[in-house]
Amino acid sequence: MTNILSGIRVLDFGRYIAGPYCATILSDFGAEVIRIEKLDGSEDRYITPMTEDQSGDGAMIMQMGQNKKGLTLNPMKPEGRDVVKRLVKTADVVVANLPIETLEAMGLDYDSLKAIKEDIILTHGSVFGDVGPYKNRVGFDGLGQAMSGVMYMTGDNGEPRKLFGPWVDYTTAMMSALGTMAALRHRDMTGEGQLVTTSLFGSSILISSVALIEQEMLKINRVGTGNRGQNAGPADTFKTKDGWVLVQALGQPLFERWAKLMGEDHWLSDPRFTTDQKRGDNNDVLSDRMAEWCAERTTEQALAEMEAIRLPCGPVLSPQQVLDDPHLKAMGLLTKTSYPGFDKEIPVAELPIKMSKTDTKMKRRAPTLGEHTDEIMESLGYSADEIAELRKKRVV
Repeated sequence: MTNILSGIRVLDFGRYIAGPYCATILSDFGAEVIRIEKLDGSEDRYITPMTEDQSGDGAMIMQMGQNKKGLTLNPMKPEGRDVVKRLVKTADVVVANLPIETLEAMGLDYDSLKAIKEDIILTHGSVFGDVGPYKNRVGFDGLGQAMSGVMYMTGDNGEPRKLFGPWVDYTTAMMSALGTMAALRHRDMTGEGQLVTTSLFGSSILISSVALIEQEMLKINRVGTGNRGQNAGPADTFKTKDGWVLVQALGQPLFERWAKLMGEDHWLSDPRFTTDQKRGDNNDVLSDRMAEWCAERTTEQALAEMEAIRLPCGPVLSPQQVLDDPHLKAMGLLTKTSYPGFDKEIPVAELPIKMSKTDTKMKRRAPTLGEHTDEIMESLGYSADEIAELRKKRVV
């Protein structure tokens, strides 16, 4: 199995998810990634504690830090700036999802990096991009959800609702990784580096684009209906005797199977249900019927009957139920890894891309704070005494 990015060095100055997970994806394909963080640990190291007293490294660093080496550094000090310059000379890619003013202060803006290494690639993620009236605003995943129309449309009864999972962050990370790999290919062809920019706002607009197109063309002014779909039906969540299930019947063949299962064959000729959109417009009728049917069955019984006719459906699972799910184990989506200070192994999500000729498996656990600082500094030409002096000055 090959590692297609073997020999590529990435400097990860990212924080939280959008920047760090971009670098993690690159590491999954074989790049050497150095995570650079504050001397006392960056804030994202401690997100979602894994101990009852809420101390120590958190779950986020376990996921975002896998495969990476760890270096502590204060790039705002003159000696720290020198370390950055030496690092950049050895690197192919710099990843940073920091405000542009912070990048400039740290000497990590594209012009500064290019002056150090002509063919460097900077992948810069931000909240609102580098143009427009919001370009200097800061924020997190939730702003993308709120300002793209998605939170409005996910809500119900006039109350907006943010999704629990940070899908805007992960989408931006994937877009950043895609752009970075394209930039590496461009460099292979031309010898040129370049600036790659992504934004949380841009990613969220992509996800909401179909709804925005419809609104522009029809001025339909939809409002949120919670889990209930608006462009086909039945598409909703339904309570069973002992849980919940999600059902999505999109397209005429699936609707026909569903109607026959419900004993409502006459609905196949009902003008309210002749197209996906008409079924979406009248989804309250379909959902009410489906709710009655599900209420009479356990989750297992409902799923068995629907799966028998190949109707897309599934249980709504709690996090513990997900961990216990046999299909999760069969696909090998979580890899358990040991980590200093924890007696119990930690399940970390693998890259959900499998390739027949390319290794995308997790290579190593996340680094402890500054775990590889001495190793990296020595590789840059610093002596043990120089490293000790920099440590005394709180540069590394």
